[in-house]
This record gives sequence, C-alpha cells and structure tokens, in this order.
Amino acid sequence: MKDKSQSMAGHSAVTRRDILVIGIVVAGAFIAILNQTVLSPALPKLMEDFQITAGTAQWVTTIYMLVNGIMVPVTGFLIDRFSTRKLFIGSMCIFMVGTLVCAAAPSFAVLTAARVLQAMGAGIQLPLVAYVPMLVFPREKRGTAMGMAGIVMSCAPAIGPVAAGWVIDSFGWRMMFAAILPLSVLVTILSGVFLRNVGELKKPHLDLLSVLLSTLAFGGLLYGFSNASNLGWANLLVIVPAVVGALALIWFIRRQFYLHEPLLQLDVLKTPVFACSAFIVTVINSALAVGSIILPIYLQNVLGCSALVTGILMTPGAVVSIFMSPISGLLFDRFGPRTISIIGLTALTGALAALTLIGPDTSKLYLICIYMIQSFGLTLANMPINTWGINSLQNQFIAHGNAISNTGRQVGGSISTALIVTIMTMVAGASHSGSALMDTSNGIRVAYGVCACVAAVALAAAILKVKNAPVKAEA
Repeated sequence: MKDKSQSMAGHSAVTRRDILVIGIVVAGAFIAILNQTVLSPALPKLMEDFQITAGTAQWVTTIYMLVNGIMVPVTGFLIDRFSTRKLFIGSMCIFMVGTLVCAAAPSFAVLTAARVLQAMGAGIQLPLVAYVPMLVFPREKRGTAMGMAGIVMSCAPAIGPVAAGWVIDSFGWRMMFAAILPLSVLVTILSGVFLRNVGELKKPHLDLLSVLLSTLAFGGLLYGFSNASNLGWANLLVIVPAVVGALALIWFIRRQFYLHEPLLQLDVLKTPVFACSAFIVTVINSALAVGSIILPIYLQNVLGCSALVTGILMTPGAVVSIFMSPISGLLFDRFGPRTISIIGLTALTGALAALTLIGPDTSKLYLICIYMIQSFGLTLANMPINTWGINSLQNQFIAHGNAISNTGRQVGGSISTALIVTIMTMVAGASHSGSALMDTSNGIRVAYGVCACVAAVALAAAILKVKNAPVKAEA
C-alpha cells in the first residue's frame, strides 16, 4: 500500500523541497563517511591511552566495517518497512548515542561497543543516500542527482584524515568524536523539521533465520578475510569464520529464492543490466579497496611521511573526485554510461599500472598526479555504471538493488584486500635486495600490479557489456 506522503517518484519536475530532502539525507551520509575516515590517525593515541597493541587498536576500525557489512542486507527490509523520516531519525539517534559514548569511553572495550552503535546507524544512512535521490529525481535526471550527492560524499574522505590529524594532535582523540556530535544533532533536528517520506511503505515479514544467516555469512566472510592479512591464511581465526560465512551465504541465497517475502530480493539479479552493473562495480571496488592500506604504508614506511602529510598528499585526489562528481552525472544523463565508463576505467587501470613503477626515490609530485588520475577514473566510471544498473529496476526494487551492490562492494573489497596484502607481504619477504625499503617497495609494486589486472577486468566488462541504449525498468 502506498503512503500518500511518500510518493514522489515519477514527478517530472524536482522542487526545492525535494532538493532539501536529498540534502538532509546526504548530510547524514557525509557524517557517517566522515566518521569512517577520521579514526585511523587516532590509533597511536589509543594505543598509548589504553595500553594496547596495534592489533587490538585496529578493532575500532575493523568492527565498524564488520557491522556495516552485516547491516547492508537488512537495509532493503528496513526501507520497505519504515518511513524515510522514522528510519533516518532513528538511525541518526543510534549514531549519536554511539558518538557520545565514544567521546566519553573509559575503556577500550566501551569504545569498541560504541563503535558498533555508530556503525549500526551509519549502515542505514549510507543506503538511504543511494535510495532517496533515485525516487525523488525522474529516471532521466538520476545521474545528475547522484553526481551532486557525490560532491558532498567526496568531501568526507578529503577533509577527514587532515582534519582528524589536526584535531587529535591539538586536542586529543576524544575531541574528534565530540566535534562530530553537534553536527549529528543539527542534521537530526533539520530532518525532524524538513524531511518527508519517499517510496512505498510495505508490511514485509521479517524472516529471522535470514537475518541470522546474513549476519553469519557477511560477518564471517568479512572477519575471516580481514584477519588473513595479519594472521596468515592457515590461522583458525581466518579459516573457521570464512568457512562458516561461505556456508551461511549459500544457505542464505537458497533460502531467499524460496521465501515468499525474502529479506533480500535476489531476483533483481535476473535483470541483465543490473547484474552486469553490480559485477563491474564490485570489481572496481575490489581493485581499489586495498589502496587505502597500500598507499599510506608506502608514504609512511618507504618515503617517511607523517600521518598528517599522508593525508595532505592524498587530498588532491579527493578534490578531483569532488570536481568530477557533478560532471560525471551530467555526462551520464546526456550521453549514457558507455563512453564515460570506458574512459574512466582506462584512466583507472592506467593509474594503477603506473603505480607499479614506484620506489624509494619516487617523487611525491608523481604520486599526487597518479592518485589524481586514479580518482578521476574512479569518479567517471563508478557512479554512472551503478546508476545505469539501478535505472533498470522498478522503483520498488531499488532499495534491494542498492543493498546487493553494497554487499558486493563490502565482500569484494574485504576479500581482495586480504589477498593482495598477502601477496604484498609474501613478495616483500621473498625479496632479498639488501634494503628493507626496497623489499617493501617490491611488495607494493606487485600489489599495485594485481590491482591493475583486477581493474582491467572491469574495463573489459564495460567494453563488452555497457551500452548507451536507454534503459527502462523491467517488469
């Protein structure tokens, strides 16, 4: 049954009120992404304050990723079941409680538990930013909508590491969370006043076994593969979670096809355009997920840069994403996805291949330029291909389509990170150049070579499968 206040899909014109709705949802996602990117510079301070090892400290970032991955399959049900306002405000309240506890956490265990609350709220915010613009804007303008949203979404990783480094050095890590809290309160107040509902309200049945299976599947896979790069593939903390996750995933998939009201509508994968889009986007993110680990390692361990300088050097790439996001959306709406995605993936693959040439003597200017090309290629390809796929779905399946795409990103990124970091470590260990810096550089070069090969798969798929022909939602 359709909620009268919720049906904005199909409007031929977008009103200022519609844009305000999108602005509020994007602001919530911005805070969620900002919260993801600000914690890495705080790890040394956490180790010092709580007297913990680096392996333990990493849990504040790992747990965030795990909970996000677990939340993704459930978001399709939540969006169908609850109105946009209730879901947004509820998730922001959960996030705010977690942020407040983080700022005042007396122990590392409490801080980790608070990060779980933050991740639960963020895990709902991020799917909403992909869902709401798709319903507010008509199909032929969705690229522009997602491109404009991408400006704000790109700002978070651009300013996060640099701002966090300054705040942590000047005021301590607790102030970092304290600074995020008033922003969250402001967005929540604005949502209570201005946010209205989009989409159709349904009364889906929640299959608790599916929730349990999805938690075991995606939690197990993400946890197991995340441990692999640190503990090795033969460790039980890698093998057991990965096997349990794989078995649970098989059971979960089979169950969805037999349920009258599945937790996740996997039938959307029968739409060829969406299936192709989800595959390419998963491969793109698999090629790039490990970059957030490799590049900082190279800058700090090989070139000797500080955490703050590392953030500053990575900022130009994020600025390119901010600039290209609206342009890629406009180009998509005017010309379709084929040409821009091929250009973008060519630039992305070439940039990753160029990073196989780096070493201890590589100039920072070279790195900045290549990273900017990488960001240009990613922005020009990722959003248009994703929008092309989502456009092929009926409106009632958009939430589930986004959930499936996001799940592919999470799992693909986790698996590829574990594999590529393992390859990097093995090559570095087997390289007996007589210089620790050169050994590390050799491992990093091979890792980027693997990333370039993965990106080349996405490029080949785009050349063969992505078409400019107008896509209509299939029945």
